[in-house]
Amino acid sequence: MGIQLWLAPAMNLHRLPLCGRNFEYYSEDPFLTGKAAAGIVRGVQQHKGCGVVVKHFACNNQETNRTHSNTIISERALREMYLRGFEIAIRESDPAMLMSSYNLLNGIHTSESRDLLETILREEWGFRGSVMSDWVCDEADLPHKYRGASASASVAAGNDIMMPGLQKFYDDILKACTEADAEHPISREVLEISAARMIDTAFRLAGGD
Repeated sequence: MGIQLWLAPAMNLHRLPLCGRNFEYYSEDPFLTGKAAAGIVRGVQQHKGCGVVVKHFACNNQETNRTHSNTIISERALREMYLRGFEIAIRESDPAMLMSSYNLLNGIHTSESRDLLETILREEWGFRGSVMSDWVCDEADLPHKYRGASASASVAAGNDIMMPGLQKFYDDILKACTEADAEHPISREVLEISAARMIDTAFRLAGGD
């Protein structure tokens, strides 16, 4: 069908029995989850022009109110449990892309967390791919305790592309680049970095490395 990216493997942990997507996830064990995901990534990406999108980074362990839930986790629990599987998959299989999650993590949307996407993912783990958001249009305009994720804040944090590419995302990013009163200003350099990552991903999927 000409599709180059598979929106998988999904590797959040089995933490909530009522989570409607537990069937997609591997285990309650982060080590097993990471090893299984790494094997899937290597298997898919050995085929020229095929890549995966590891998801949902991170702590997307419930379906109810998943676009606006705020997951509160200590640094130790976060690294030893909820990030461990992702770390194994990134270090052992070099996935083409990663998808940030809907939820907030300790009060910050994961797509807007520079600590998560730049410090941990890229600097500590050496991830060289690009990051896409989850499909953040879901319920975005309904009243919630926490606001929805911002396209401009996400790009500024290292989330390279906002899905599914709505006009309001474009308008927000354009305002952030051109207007002095923008809530989350973005420089041309930041946009060029994200654009370069997306071009590099396309090059890899076209057969480059």
